[in-house]
Amino acid sequence: MFTGTYTAIVTPFREGVIDEPALRELIRRQIKGGVEGIVPVGTTGESPTVDFDEHIRIIEIAVGAVEGSPLKVLAGTGANSTVEAVELTQRAEAAGADGSLQVAPYYNRPTQEGLFQHFKAIARATRLP
Repeated sequence: MFTGTYTAIVTPFREGVIDEPALRELIRRQIKGGVEGIVPVGTTGESPTVDFDEHIRIIEIAVGAVEGSPLKVLAGTGANSTVEAVELTQRAEAAGADGSLQVAPYYNRPTQEGLFQHFKAIARATRLP
């Protein structure tokens, strides 16, 4: 389902606020450049530093910006907290993302079974790959 080149896109800010026009322009450049998809709100997209509403807004902007193009949006929705990762992934799905990018919880370092349960909970809570 996901092949080719995906850009882990940065999130531009102006005076501490998401610079929505600049983000849309960055995405337009990706479309023009011929990539197959983008990854908003990954670690290069400021996921550890934006608040929940900003996180979702970045995904919404990305989904809207690729509308009418063949680009896919893999929304960065991973988190150390399973509950947060589930909610972000569900909200990304509602926003129209094509898939989610998850991270292994890196702060609390769960066991192998804990990792399995974390990803299982996310997978069961959404239809996004």
